Amino acid sequence: MSNVIEIPFETTLLVRDSCLCLHVQRAARALARRFDEALRPLGLTNGQFSLMMSLNRPEPAAMGPAATLLAIDQTTLTAALKPLERRGWVTILPNPRDRRARLLSLTPSGKAVLAAAVPIWKVTHAEVEARLPDGNAERLRRDLLALS
Repeated sequence: MSNVIEIPFETTLLVRDSCLCLHVQRAARALARRFDEALRPLGLTNGQFSLMMSLNRPEPAAMGPAATLLAIDQTTLTAALKPLERRGWVTILPNPRDRRARLLSLTPSGKAVLAAAVPIWKVTHAEVEARLPDGNAERLRRDLLALS
């Protein structure tokens, strides 16, 4: 006698067809691949582009707010910063007000790479928006923000 619980295949189909998490993950992966491919000639991934863009501000960014903006923890942010720092695109300096904290900023070469990436992002982004069935990218942004 077996105690194995069988989940009906209809449940699998229900999840496949209606799970918001699955659909958002699939869309995110497809978008990530598309932007990775577009930014590859600059040696950037879409995640690096987003990270560098989050540091494009008048004053250096603290780790906490940068991580929050990107919806990642500080350990993940630290790991993501390392290759950008090695390339000389980002500087990580102690915060003069709290030596335990770090401040993040783009270097001049980081700003140059980011400036070269923006036109690529704009074209790719317009192509993605054009693929939306109802053309309502603003509604999609609002809906995704509501979930985040």
